[in-house]
Amino acid sequence: MSARPTLRNLTGARAAPNALSETALIMIDCQNTYTDGVMALDGVEDALKEAEALLARARALGSPIIHIRHDAGVGSPYDITAENGQIVTAVAPVGDEPVVDKNFPSSFEQTELDELLKARDITKLTLAGFMTHMCVNSTARAGFNKGYDVTVVASATATRSLPDPRGGDIPSSAVHANALAAMGDLFAHVSASASDIPD
Repeated sequence: MSARPTLRNLTGARAAPNALSETALIMIDCQNTYTDGVMALDGVEDALKEAEALLARARALGSPIIHIRHDAGVGSPYDITAENGQIVTAVAPVGDEPVVDKNFPSSFEQTELDELLKARDITKLTLAGFMTHMCVNSTARAGFNKGYDVTVVASATATRSLPDPRGGDIPSSAVHANALAAMGDLFAHVSASASDIPD
């Protein structure tokens, strides 16, 4: 445990995860594109198992669940008219669970997500999905800016290695860790594992 304070510590923000029964579970971009090919993420299968466990618990608790799907158009890695753009079967929506399609990294940007949450008087969010440094990060920050109390489940997220502008590559483990640290400094409570989230 680091002795370094976060901005959350310094401002007295919540230091523990919200109970799953008190939040809406937002499943971000759990799409096939991340399981194979050029956009395959390191650790994606383990992250999907954690996301699946969260999803099963949320369903058993009757918690609101909203699925997010990125749409970057026909022929892209996020083509929602093709198999690569579909949500992975193990975490696919059931019943009347809504699916919100987005065109930007933030799940709130030019979508109906905020309206769906406000219509249900939801103020607390639990985030799982992909990629840690991109759409999970952007959604956590936007949610914080809109006044939501956000929890991110680290084990239910994953990302990929990125080119280092200074030369070489930044490994996915570092990209993942840095994104979680940045979110955890202010924008969200970051829990290491799905098992750390109480019912």
